[in-house]
Amino acid sequence: MRARPAARRRARPAPAAPGEPRGRPRSRSRPRPRPRRAPATAMVGREKELKIRFAPGRCELVEEDVDIPSRRVLITGATGLLGRAVFKEFNENNWNAVGCGYRRAQPRFEQINLLDSIAVHDIIHDFQPHVIVHCAAERRPDVVESQPDAASQLNVAASGNLAKEAAGVGAFLIYISTDYVFDGTSPPYKETDVPNPLNLYGKTKLEGEKAVLENNEGAAVLRIPVLYGEVERLEESAVTVMFDKVQFSNKSANMDHWQQRFPTNVKDVATVCRQLAEKRMLDPSVKGTFHWSGNEQMTKYEMACAIADAFNLPSSHLRPITDCPVVGALRPRNAQLDCSKLEMLGIGQRTPFRAGIKESLWPFLVDKRWRQTVFH
Repeated sequence: MRARPAARRRARPAPAAPGEPRGRPRSRSRPRPRPRRAPATAMVGREKELKIRFAPGRCELVEEDVDIPSRRVLITGATGLLGRAVFKEFNENNWNAVGCGYRRAQPRFEQINLLDSIAVHDIIHDFQPHVIVHCAAERRPDVVESQPDAASQLNVAASGNLAKEAAGVGAFLIYISTDYVFDGTSPPYKETDVPNPLNLYGKTKLEGEKAVLENNEGAAVLRIPVLYGEVERLEESAVTVMFDKVQFSNKSANMDHWQQRFPTNVKDVATVCRQLAEKRMLDPSVKGTFHWSGNEQMTKYEMACAIADAFNLPSSHLRPITDCPVVGALRPRNAQLDCSKLEMLGIGQRTPFRAGIKESLWPFLVDKRWRQTVFH
């Protein structure tokens, strides 16, 4: 267990001298000033870490000095599926990583409302990150359709402000975007192809791309497709959410067999973000728009069958539906991304789908016996 660095704690005001008033009355016309954080330089060098040491018959808590990496990265949306993987990837590869979130942030991450421009300014100027990976977004197309204003505030306005603040401290910003900026009629798509989103989610992410690049010409946009990985609950991913339908084979389940997807492991995207950040620190010309994706083309029906195969489960109850879906936000038929630009830079990693999905889903097996045998 690591003690929180001093720079992450808010500074307390100095105590009043004897005879002085303990504070000024609040003004109704001016907001109360926010306490400032300690300087970011306190997060470079060494800090204290608490460790549990076991001995025969007892255990004790000891404090040790640990080195703090000099490279600093800030991850937004660090409580989400992708954000957790990005935080872990940087943290395990000699980066001083700070994650921020909102509702689920504490105690592990900084609690920041990205719509609060003052809070965003404070954490960036206090921490002075070299890199910011902006994972936070409203990523559910149907939710964006039903809550367009809130989605636009997070996906567009907050992204533009974050890009401006990143430029102010010289930080390299990686903005996570989506393959849904394309209409899916002419795959595979290169970074130079003209976007044409079919739904409001794709439109807000495309507007977010523009807001980022307008406010920070040195930023990068990373477009990615549907994600899966080590989920905290099955509903976190459009891939893993199918697992219960696969497991409960006593009931037939309709599965989409129309839309072509390229499921991508969040660990691979996290590796790409780190590699891109490290490449940029050596070469300032690394910027602009990039694509990354898994290379296995599958419909949801094919993913479900692959999941069943990975766990030796039956798939005969799964029914492929080849018609275009008529409910919910419109989806592109095939928005395959051309990833050659990153590959030419020597950047990239791909986990085979069956291996990645087995690693992600085995804790959610209903038949507990498989937990003992699935990897043997």
